[in-house]
Amino acid sequence: MKKEIYIGSRLVSEDAPAFIIAEMSANHLMDFDRAVAIMKAAREAGADAIKIQTYTPDSITLNCEAPCFQITQGTIWDGTTLYRLYETAYTPWEWQPELKRIAEEMGLIFFSSPFDLHSIDFLEEMGVPAYKVASPEITDIPFLRKIARTGKPVIISTGIAYMADIEMALRTCREEGNEQVILLKCTSAYPAPYEDINLRTIPSMRESFDCIAGLSDHTMGGAVACAAVALGAKVVEKHLTLRREDGGPDAAFSMEPEEFREMTDNIRKIEKALGRVSYDLTPKQAKTREHSRSLFVAEDMKAGDVFTPQNLRSVRPGCGLHTMYYEEILGKKIARDAALGTPLSWDLVDFG
Repeated sequence: MKKEIYIGSRLVSEDAPAFIIAEMSANHLMDFDRAVAIMKAAREAGADAIKIQTYTPDSITLNCEAPCFQITQGTIWDGTTLYRLYETAYTPWEWQPELKRIAEEMGLIFFSSPFDLHSIDFLEEMGVPAYKVASPEITDIPFLRKIARTGKPVIISTGIAYMADIEMALRTCREEGNEQVILLKCTSAYPAPYEDINLRTIPSMRESFDCIAGLSDHTMGGAVACAAVALGAKVVEKHLTLRREDGGPDAAFSMEPEEFREMTDNIRKIEKALGRVSYDLTPKQAKTREHSRSLFVAEDMKAGDVFTPQNLRSVRPGCGLHTMYYEEILGKKIARDAALGTPLSWDLVDFG
């Protein structure tokens, strides 16, 4: 049975176009007007949805200088602590209801990634239509359970997950009666190297977990996202900023509006090209078939002449006898005079 999930008014299914999400993350740079400008850019670039993140530094980590709170994993954020990073990256909560209102006026679906139990309550009061679970939160079972209980679609990134983590996350949602789960293949590196993406996991994920599958992509450019759609991804999430040179915690691996527009245009072209399984010919193909090969008289011939490889040839166009009869006709005589370029027909062959 095919899965069908509605996020707001938008159907996400195997038969629907890919659901394209622009992730704002920290690219607002603590400027409300810039946040609005990013949403406008997302709409103009063809995104279906804008996604933000709902946390505070205190709700996501501790203000602690201990070694395990230092960022030292070889990321673009090395040299600071988790707390100081999130101080620069969070989206002020007082903005979020107004951002949602403006986004919906633009025709965008607006939702968020919560990061603690309180942020789920906050987003429920706002009436978001879906939830995104970031990769590191896939192991937070009480958190997942509370999201699942809302009964709303749950989009889960799998960037740091083992298969057992994915199974437990799905089981948690299903125990709460929530089957509206979308899994995103994700590589938690920023930017992510192409050789680490393993897009072939997407169809495997769909089959293994009986879920709609998609991609949360941190590579540069749109090629990987387009390839994912060709492999069956029905959700694509990419970070969007106005200009990478403006800086910010996520700028280095975010798309600019022109790049995002090119990606969405290419995704829609790919979806048209994927079409359906069909061996039928379109009217244009059928017309072109007129130029396929067939058998023709290749020299002026007189009645009684014998067909040879020199005077009987398989050439374009396709208005003579089928080439399958070539061997059968060689050695036979021509029934009447025929000029070079005469399409062969059975009444020209003397079987006597």
